[in-house]
Amino acid sequence: MTAAELDALWQGVDDQRERTVALLEGLAPEQWDTPSLCEGWTVRDVAAHLTLQAQTLGDLLALLARHPRTWRHPGLNGTIRESARVVAAELTTDEVVTRIRAGIGSRRYNAFVTPLETLTDALVHGQDVAVPLGLPLDLRPGPGALAATRRWDTRRSWLASVNRRLPLDGHRLRATDVEWVRGDGPEVAGPVGALLLLLTGRPAALDRLAGDGAEALRARLRPAPSAPAG
Repeated sequence: MTAAELDALWQGVDDQRERTVALLEGLAPEQWDTPSLCEGWTVRDVAAHLTLQAQTLGDLLALLARHPRTWRHPGLNGTIRESARVVAAELTTDEVVTRIRAGIGSRRYNAFVTPLETLTDALVHGQDVAVPLGLPLDLRPGPGALAATRRWDTRRSWLASVNRRLPLDGHRLRATDVEWVRGDGPEVAGPVGALLLLLTGRPAALDRLAGDGAEALRARLRPAPSAPAG
């Protein structure tokens, strides 16, 4: 990645942080406890997680030492979720917003990942909050395409282990708001932000996607009808 490309990436992170802060500042108390698109996480949990985007290895070990219960949850995803809940319990909503705002302009990112993961986190978690609340938070096509490419390229790596794995192999994913196409097969087409949500395991994105592939995915992921009682 060139210096100019890296600058553009961090500009995308800052833009998303600014707009996420503006959205969070306007939430009513009860909205913070709304279930997010991130399964098992509330809006409060997701916002708290966004305060943890610049942890060094030392920061992570210190958090785990202060809160050993985070170790008791199996898998990387369980540890990440519990660390977010710890922060959510420690901070007021105003303090959460203040910490996210303080990250604007920072180019620090978590140990073991790259700035592309920071971009993806900022973009996707903003949607995790906005979509279930029915609030507008447009995902910019340029940064969205960059994050979608990263998620596609790493979909079989350990980086994908924190996301629900949707059956996307054998489909052609095509963005309608930016030049971005991946895969072969029945088409799944729509805004790149919706494709990014699909790539990170959010089936709610299918409401914004069209094509034979999207219809097939909707049918495959639709919950089975309950058996009749008696």
